[in-house]
Amino acid sequence: MNHEERSTMRRQTLARRDSMPLHERAGKSLSISSRVMAIPEITDAGTILVYMHFRSEVQTTELINRILAAGKYLAIPRTLPATLQLAAVGITDPDTQTAPGYRGIPEPLPLLAKQASCDPQIIDAVVVPGSVFDRFGGRLGYGGGFYDRFLATAAPGAARVGLAFELQMVDRVPVEPHDQLMDFVVTEENIYHCRRNRHAQNSRLSR
Repeated sequence: MNHEERSTMRRQTLARRDSMPLHERAGKSLSISSRVMAIPEITDAGTILVYMHFRSEVQTTELINRILAAGKYLAIPRTLPATLQLAAVGITDPDTQTAPGYRGIPEPLPLLAKQASCDPQIIDAVVVPGSVFDRFGGRLGYGGGFYDRFLATAAPGAARVGLAFELQMVDRVPVEPHDQLMDFVVTEENIYHCRRNRHAQNSRLSR
């Protein structure tokens, strides 16, 4: 499948997600948050990086609040467009410590980004957004590759948890070599366990 076909899959799936009524999106996001908190890799994690939702993404406000209430160290991403990288920044209060940043996505305040930088090597789990997923851990992001680079180079040992509504799931995502697989994909209906498939891919790539 070529780049144009991947773009078409992304565009069509995001159109379906955008059409979901806000109240339905909110209710399903709460169900997803509950499922995420039941995953042992999240329960046992000390440091978790979670995206802050934007537009029609699975909402992460409740998940962030639950992680903080559990006494875990919470980091959120800050986009560095000049280097095409993500930086992790620790926060304790998303209401007062974040503001719209790159492309309007909520990010940590600039001053906090300097004071509370989080070493990605200590991150135990990363909660990842995306446009399209499959039950094997395949993921299409939004085309920038920020999370793929972060997972591959900055936090390769972290558990990867993709969040999606069930309508974002397809039979098979046409992944390319740079696409990073998820260990879990969580929807309002299921927790898809994908770690075995990810490890199989890593074994093939290391040969």
